[in-house]
Amino acid sequence: MIISCQNVQKYHGAQLVLSDITFDIRQGEKIGLIGRNGCGKTTLFRLLSGEERPDQGQISIRRGSIVGLLAQIQEADAQETVYAVLQRSFAEPLAWQSRLRELEQQMSGLDAGTEEAAWNRLLKEYGSLQEKFEAAGGYEIDSSIQRVAQGLGIAASQYDRVFASLSGGEKTKVGLAELLLRRPDVLLLDEPTNHLDMEAIEWLEQYLQTYEGTVLAISHDRYFLDAVVRKVVEIEDGEAITYHTNYSGYQIEKEARLLQQFADYQEQQKKIKQMQESIKRLIEWGNRSNPPNPSFHRRAASMQKALDRMVKVKRPVLERKAMDLQLQQDDRTGNQVVILDQISKSYGSRVLFTGASDILRYGETTALIGGNGAGKSTLLRMILGQEAPDSGSCALGSRAAVGYLAQEAVPEDGKLSVLRYFREEAGLEEGEARGQLARFLFFGSDVFKDITNLSGGEWTRLRFAVLMHRRPNLLILDEPTNHLDIDSREALEEALEEFPGTVLAVSHDRYFINRCFGKLWSIEDGRFHAFSGNYEYYKEKQAEKAAARSSETEAGGSKAGGPPKSASARSNSSTPPASSRKPLTAVRWEEEIAAAEERVSRIDAEMLEPSIASDALKLAELQHSRDAAQAKLDDLYTTWMNEAELI
Repeated sequence: MIISCQNVQKYHGAQLVLSDITFDIRQGEKIGLIGRNGCGKTTLFRLLSGEERPDQGQISIRRGSIVGLLAQIQEADAQETVYAVLQRSFAEPLAWQSRLRELEQQMSGLDAGTEEAAWNRLLKEYGSLQEKFEAAGGYEIDSSIQRVAQGLGIAASQYDRVFASLSGGEKTKVGLAELLLRRPDVLLLDEPTNHLDMEAIEWLEQYLQTYEGTVLAISHDRYFLDAVVRKVVEIEDGEAITYHTNYSGYQIEKEARLLQQFADYQEQQKKIKQMQESIKRLIEWGNRSNPPNPSFHRRAASMQKALDRMVKVKRPVLERKAMDLQLQQDDRTGNQVVILDQISKSYGSRVLFTGASDILRYGETTALIGGNGAGKSTLLRMILGQEAPDSGSCALGSRAAVGYLAQEAVPEDGKLSVLRYFREEAGLEEGEARGQLARFLFFGSDVFKDITNLSGGEWTRLRFAVLMHRRPNLLILDEPTNHLDIDSREALEEALEEFPGTVLAVSHDRYFINRCFGKLWSIEDGRFHAFSGNYEYYKEKQAEKAAARSSETEAGGSKAGGPPKSASARSNSSTPPASSRKPLTAVRWEEEIAAAEERVSRIDAEMLEPSIASDALKLAELQHSRDAAQAKLDDLYTTWMNEAELI
């Protein structure tokens, strides 16, 4: 056992946040701490890290254990660089290294013959320090920093930047890297995936799976929870419920537990009602007796004592209130909603992407993915007309009414209350506005909170309330699930599934993408790609392409079944070995056929446009183009089948 919480209670002012928290954590366990926004998860982390003390109950942490907490606000000296922050984890070995350099200088100035005593003393200290430095991994400090920083997507070009100049997300990422490098006995991670791209999230999952210490992570990322944790602690109504499984197993177990608890509650209520009726009858019989019979009253009192001592089963809440998001549109757009035509964007010598072309059609749901800094938000701004491309064109279709949810923090200078902000944005009377806000979990006095005091999840819910009121037909969402708890994420997913309009969203939430999106736009290595399918299918195809490239590399270096070729033999060889031809041919034909199919689909969609349906000349031109495109597609299929038979 490394941590034990027994009947922990914590107040914030007069508000009881944690009422009865009891659970145990064993060495090496990977645990997910989940619960709705505001349930007290971060408060519990502050208690476990020692920042705060419980008002009642006891928290026991094994003596000598080091607890590391990823702080929400990262602090650093004014001129401290990113690399200096990453080196904090190695403060002691670096101090030893500095002392070793001092000893080397001192020994170089001594004459071992005439100052033997001083020489031996320095040599002894040097040998002792060098042993400690080597045992602490001192010679691997730089490689360790590079491995973790690269895994989390911190570029080496950022090492010399002043830490204070970083954005909030960049600071959190550097803080996470510093914490992982410190390797504490207990890792407390509060939403560690919020500011990471997909590659960094997958790297972190693998890192934590093999981490020797104990991990306790607050997270609403359902894929992350399934990949990392083997135990779930849920905070609900101020209490902790433990499930010995991952997130998917927790969902099944919780539903079964709630149903059993409800059955137990109903059974107990039935028994309580029977006892209450019996007590009432006994009292009536005792009062009717002539003379009065005290034995009836004694039996009634005894039964009442038994009823008072009974441990009552709480009535479980089978369905808790969630964000009631219902997305509707006033009017639909034309068939073509967003048209990208060979657009490119660079900042100085840094190329974000070139030649981005695709059409987003009415009713399509498209997720825009890519690493941090790849240019996703820039592309959204160009679609919104807030930024111009360097070349090419970007246009919105006819009758497009955009609803944009930016990735923005709560305004620091905003003194408006939640109610006033919503009324000004939505133009509603107070009564109607309060009713609408209640649908987004702002109840009672919540509507009078300053927006500056809202949590990230509350601020996102408030902006969704405004967005819903505007009834757009094109939703452009930048990281919409960040800071939302799982219940709110599921409410958003259900709303998007029912939304008849078009959706374009930047997201790193793989569960969200898989559930709601049937098309992907990706920006990778300065190139834009459009892909039909969800994220799992995309990853599968990426793996196939990687395997094909690996086969091509191997084929270029060796004969099938033979030793590697010499350089001259490789340059003169024009025919790849049979073992490598098939995957290369398959990938090439798949791409060409997909492009031809897309061309036919585009023409079909254009022919259905209301403005073209009555234009006989234009329809004839399109039909001619379609016949040519279909003929090319048929030729591709025929050629592909013939080559497949030859192979």
